[in-house]
Amino acid sequence: MANATRIVAAFRDVAATKSLSEEEMTDLVKDGMLAGLARIYGPTVQAEIDIDEDTGDFDMVVLRRVVEEVEDPACEIALEEARWDDEGFEVGDVMEIPVRFEDFGRNAVMAVKQRIVQRVRENERDRIRDEFEDQLGELLSGELQQIERGKLVVMLNRARDAEAIIPWKEQNPRERFRQGDPIRAVLKKVEETPKGPRLILSRADPLFVAALFKLEVPEVHQGIVDIREISREVGGRTKIAVYSRDESIDPVGACVGLKGSRVQAVVNELGGERIDIVPWHPDPEVFARRALAPARVSKVFSDPERQVVTAIVDEDQLSLAIGRNGQNVRLASQLIGWQIDLYGSREWIERGAEIGALIDQPAEDQYETADFPLSELNLRPAVLAALSDAGYDTFLQIIDMERRDFLGIEGLGEEDADRLLQLIDELTVVEGDSPGDDEGDSDGDEGERDG
Repeated sequence: MANATRIVAAFRDVAATKSLSEEEMTDLVKDGMLAGLARIYGPTVQAEIDIDEDTGDFDMVVLRRVVEEVEDPACEIALEEARWDDEGFEVGDVMEIPVRFEDFGRNAVMAVKQRIVQRVRENERDRIRDEFEDQLGELLSGELQQIERGKLVVMLNRARDAEAIIPWKEQNPRERFRQGDPIRAVLKKVEETPKGPRLILSRADPLFVAALFKLEVPEVHQGIVDIREISREVGGRTKIAVYSRDESIDPVGACVGLKGSRVQAVVNELGGERIDIVPWHPDPEVFARRALAPARVSKVFSDPERQVVTAIVDEDQLSLAIGRNGQNVRLASQLIGWQIDLYGSREWIERGAEIGALIDQPAEDQYETADFPLSELNLRPAVLAALSDAGYDTFLQIIDMERRDFLGIEGLGEEDADRLLQLIDELTVVEGDSPGDDEGDSDGDEGERDG
C-alpha cells in the first residue's frame, strides 16, 4: 500500500492549498477511488472504502450480490462463481472482494485523478460563489494578468483562482493599464458560466466611486455618513449627495478631508475625474439647487406631479449651470431623480414669467446662494491663510462650522473662532428680525443656516 499512501499524501498537499478540511479531503479520496473502481468493474459498482487518518492507508472492498443469473456484472456475481471461493454462499448473499490500489491499471488511476481534480474544482467554484455573491459593491484589488480582446483579466489578491474580468464597457476609456499593474475595481455581479462563477468587475459604475469613498472616509465606512445618490459620466465628472446621521459631523467636509486629502485620493484613483460633493436634502427644490453647484441658482420651483424642477440662474451663471455639453445639469438631474428645466434670467423673463418670482424669493433661498470669498470679510490675513490651508475659501464652506471646528484648525485661536462665529451670526440673520421682535418670530426659521 506504499504507493497508495504516497498518493493520499499528495492529494492532501493539494487539498491544503485549496483550504479543504480533513473531512472534505477524505470524501474526495473516497470519491476518486470509487471512480477508479467504476473504470474497472462498471459504473454501478458498489464498494466500501476505509481510510486510516493517521497512516494514510486505506482498504477497499467491492460488494457484489450473489444471484442465479447475472444482469449487472458490476454489482452482481453468479452463484456458481461465488461458490468457487466459498461453497457456503447462497442467492442474496453479498460477496466482499478485496482490492489493492496496485491492482489499478493506468485507466483506473487516471479516473481517480480526474475525479478528484473535478471535485476540487467544484468545491473551489462553490467557495468562490459563496464568498462573493453577497459582496456586490465591494472594492476588490488584484493584479492585471492579461488584456484579452479589450477585457482586463484580473488575478485577485484574496482569491487568486477566481475568474475575474473587467469588460470593456466597465472600463474608464481614459485609463490605460499594462500587464502586471496593480488594479482596483468594484464587484458588479457574479456571472454563472459553464466553467463556474465569473466575477464581473467595474471601474465605470457609480458603485466604484462609492466604494472608494468608503475606503478613504472612515465616517462613510462606519455608516455615520451615507452616500445617498451618485450620478457619473465616466472619465469626466461625478456628483455625489451625502447625508450625516450625526448632526455634529459635516458630511461634505468629512468626504473632502483636511485640505481636500480624502477626495483627492479618490480623484487620483479615477484618473483626475472631477467630483462634486453636495449635501443631500429631501426637498427636491433644495436638493436641485445644491445639485447644480458650483452654479448659484436664483430661484427654483417644482411640479411634483410631473417630477420637474424649474431652475432660474443669472446670465453669468448660466454656462456654469449647464456645464460642458450640458454635463452639469444632466448629472444634477440624474442625482435628484427629477427632470431639471434650466433657464437664464433673461430667457425666463422673455417667456413671460413674473419678475417678482425672480427677485422676491424666500430668505432661505437668499442665504443658501449668497456665497462669496472669505477674503471679503473683515478678517486678519493670518486667519484667512489658516482657513485656506484647511480647505475653506468661501463663506458657505464655513457657515455650519462650530467653535470647536475652528479651534481644530491649525493657526486659529479662541479669539479668531469667536470672531468667525460672530460674523456668521451677523450674516445669517434676516434683516429686520431681532430678539424679542414678535413680528419677526414667524420668519426666524428662514434665516437658519442650511448646510
